[in-house]
Amino acid sequence: MVKHSMRKLCPNLDKEGGLETVLEVPIPEEMFNKMGSNAVLRWHNMRNLMRAQHHHRSSAADKWASVTNPLSASSSGTTNNIDQFMLLLKLVGSAFIPYRVQLDRAITKPIKDGSIEASTAKYIVQQYLAATGGLSALNSINSMYAVGQVKMEVASDGVQQQNNEPAKRSCEAGGFVLWQKNPDLWYLELVVSRHKISAGSDGKIAWSQSSSNSNATRGPPRPLRRFFQGLDPRSTANLFLNTVCIGEKTIQNEDCFILKLDTCSEILKAQSTPNTEVVHHTIWGYFSQRTGLLIQFEDTKLIRMKTPVGDESVFYETSMESVLEDYRIVDGINIAHGGKTSASLYRYGKTLKRKWKLEETWKIEEVDFNICGLSFDYFLPPAEAVKKGNEPYENGI
Repeated sequence: MVKHSMRKLCPNLDKEGGLETVLEVPIPEEMFNKMGSNAVLRWHNMRNLMRAQHHHRSSAADKWASVTNPLSASSSGTTNNIDQFMLLLKLVGSAFIPYRVQLDRAITKPIKDGSIEASTAKYIVQQYLAATGGLSALNSINSMYAVGQVKMEVASDGVQQQNNEPAKRSCEAGGFVLWQKNPDLWYLELVVSRHKISAGSDGKIAWSQSSSNSNATRGPPRPLRRFFQGLDPRSTANLFLNTVCIGEKTIQNEDCFILKLDTCSEILKAQSTPNTEVVHHTIWGYFSQRTGLLIQFEDTKLIRMKTPVGDESVFYETSMESVLEDYRIVDGINIAHGGKTSASLYRYGKTLKRKWKLEETWKIEEVDFNICGLSFDYFLPPAEAVKKGNEPYENGI
């Protein structure tokens, strides 16, 4: 990704000489430049966007989005296109991992316990811990903050392929802010184009919220997938501690060990509902044999949903593959500062088939640890998510 500066302040357009407003989520210069033909119009649209984040589909934002957003090709298809884009944005931007982060501080386990494959995996995790800063440095972290920018490219397949036409593609820029307080408290704000998603965990439930809805997950709180893209080595080590080594593979010219984790049936059942079954969720980690660092993080999930009428089912299969790059040491911790995630969502049933693809290129601009004054109140879920605590997050997708 080409490095662009990120805007953090919005001028006071109502009062000359007034204080500037700090943006909740810094945005890349590229996103700002798409908001209008001149600086005044861009700032007015930016203010409308900030206001629209607190309402459902602000008409002010829709006026300029229909011009600047390639997803809104026509007024009749705008709502459907927005809903599809929001689904894909949630899929990549605020995806969850099924395993709760362990609360204890003992990451290491005896290597000799278990099979050869399990013992090998524990050894690889120990090498990863050493490569990311060591157990002592990781245990000294109690909170973190990160700011980054993203570029998302959407391709919709299925219908286009049946007509022998190329998939339609669009590219949108955005930014995100991420907060975490060890280990179950976290909060994410992500803005891409004119769309905003918030997600978080208060240690009891994990939730997500957009301009159109709020949802809470079933079962124990789950960590954000983005943490495992090189931002949280401790959680990554905990996740792969009880895996098995299934072989080797070359990724980005690096010889890597492959660790695999299949989600157990108890966790899958806890995240299912009477109408939604999580069939499987499998996770892979590719660790460099040369450096010990995580090079690629991958997971796939299959959801079975009952249709409102009859006994037919619709299946949603999601696959995500993240390549981690640009590792840099921050306060003794080795953090990946860039990478690319490729995701696909395949929906199929007896008569319904459709596939979407989305690619996210991301770059970390700022990261810091042990944030002073970061209280529990910052991670409280919105009231709508608490009310919907028994409903699945996006039907489990």
